Amino acid sequence: MLVSTMNDVPGHEIVRVFGEVAGLTVRSRGIGANFTAGLRSLGGGEITEYTQLLYHSRHEAILRMCNHAMAFGANAVIAMRFDCNEIANTMSEVAAYGTAILIRPIEQS
Repeated sequence: MLVSTMNDVPGHEIVRVFGEVAGLTVRSRGIGANFTAGLRSLGGGEITEYTQLLYHSRHEAILRMCNHAMAFGANAVIAMRFDCNEIANTMSEVAAYGTAILIRPIEQS
């Protein structure tokens, strides 16, 4: 499954557009990780606990979006974007969305 933030795929033609697809995940850090991250934030710098949480959340959201696209028969998703929100100051929602399409290589003569 090809996933692109572009609106087209160079060297390929769009054969069919299936429409919008999305993948969503909501994650929460445990109280211990929140406490550790809170202490680390006092000193400044990267909060690795949250970096890993968001990295894994984005990956899971993309996988779910790809599964949604494959259910339509798509072999690519274009115009992929992320949307992130916080829920109740304890959870992070991450959505990946885009347009599911069927592409094929343009034949060169």
